[in-house]
Amino acid sequence: MKQSLTCPQCGGRVEKYRNPFPTVDIIIEISEGRKSKGIVLIERQNPPHGWALPGGFVDYAESTETAARREALEETGLSVELKSLLGVYSRPDRDPRFHTLTTVYAARAQGSPKAGSDADKARVFDPKDLPEPICFDHAQIIEHYLAWKRGERSAAPCQE
Repeated sequence: MKQSLTCPQCGGRVEKYRNPFPTVDIIIEISEGRKSKGIVLIERQNPPHGWALPGGFVDYAESTETAARREALEETGLSVELKSLLGVYSRPDRDPRFHTLTTVYAARAQGSPKAGSDADKARVFDPKDLPEPICFDHAQIIEHYLAWKRGERSAAPCQE
């Protein structure tokens, strides 16, 4: 959305854009050797309350990869290895607070998650037995991840 403004100093026209907020979400698979123990979800401290994938806002001058590693560490205490770009999700109503555009990564880590930053809890769940409620569009993202792991969809599908 574009808005035209007038510069108070020179009187020139200035265009102001209202854009989606860039975010990242990370599907962290905890592994023990070659065996998967499940994926990490956090219970959110702030509204909307519920369980969610670790993630958050991309800082200015930060790449999405760096933001994903930082958010994973802040919210779960885990250092992750990013394995794949799963997709970009941009539906305007995916976040009830405002329009976000999220880049989702599949990652691996070892160890046990510990809640930090915006998380009340951080736990490992079997993706077939998830807690409720799941915030945002994260249930759909997890479904897409599981389909990708089964070879039923590409890693970065269009989301229309």
